[in-house]
Amino acid sequence: MTHQSDTESSPEQVAQLVNAMIQEDLLYLLAHSIRLLPFESRKDCQSIFSYAFRFKPAHSLSTEPPALTHVVHRRPEVIVELCRGYGFKESAMPCGVVLRELLKQHEDVASIILHDESRENQRAISIDDIEPRDGPVQSGVGVFWNFFPWIDGGAFEVSTDAFTTFRVIRAMWETTQTLTRNQELLTRHKALVAIYIEKNFELFFNRYNSMLVQSASYVTKRQSIKLLGEILLDRANYSIMTQYVESGEHLKICMTLLKDDRKMVQYEGFHVFKVFVANPNKSPPVQRILVNNRERLLRFLPTFLEDRTEDEQFTDEKSFLIRQIESMGPAPS
Repeated sequence: MTHQSDTESSPEQVAQLVNAMIQEDLLYLLAHSIRLLPFESRKDCQSIFSYAFRFKPAHSLSTEPPALTHVVHRRPEVIVELCRGYGFKESAMPCGVVLRELLKQHEDVASIILHDESRENQRAISIDDIEPRDGPVQSGVGVFWNFFPWIDGGAFEVSTDAFTTFRVIRAMWETTQTLTRNQELLTRHKALVAIYIEKNFELFFNRYNSMLVQSASYVTKRQSIKLLGEILLDRANYSIMTQYVESGEHLKICMTLLKDDRKMVQYEGFHVFKVFVANPNKSPPVQRILVNNRERLLRFLPTFLEDRTEDEQFTDEKSFLIRQIESMGPAPS
């Protein structure tokens, strides 16, 4: 299957092998046990998954590879077990590679990851039982919520790979301005994830802010703030942005980032801070914080990251924020 032997396999032989893997539940066994395999065997396992999920028999009437259809519709436990591979440094990277391929291949993979709340050795959620709009609010114990401690508390290679997969899940709600064959897929994911975040807003951002934005790890902290800025500045996420910038507590976290010792944390924090200040419909808590700190902000901002002299956009945005803060009226009572 991985083309490492001297004898080339025929498509019929490969189809029989993939079918046998499905029938014998080998995909689940591999996903569950990959961490126990030696290094080279884990790489081979990754290749087996990748090939199986891309292989379509000749003259097949289905547009999807049979292994992919099987996992999404009949054995979602494979997807959940691949996610749980992040719990072990030995399996994190091979499982991550396979997960990102699956996320790009099938729209329902993201839905399963987001909504599954099964425990170890329990059946995973069926794709037919997922109701993004009308389903229950998440409890915070599902596999998706484990990405937060995997990113924040894992070894460097585990954290980095988990965040890469986390970004792919998030990217599923981005739009594209270019008409491509993936446009419908991206649009569906966009609606799915946006609904999910709005529905679980408090839980999501409590975890995101406390575990990622305020992480003790510089890498996690910086990339999480950057991603937060991208989320808030994406026009497709307008309702999420407006809800986020209504919170005075969120603004306090952001203003703390501006005083961080590390310049790149300050810079990424600035791109979140500017959303609060530029918002024409500031909530009373946000207005009070900005007005009560107006004098300090007006002393602080002119010299903030002043060495970025070649970044004209940053300079213009900083000047705009200073004018906005200067022109704010009195704090609401």
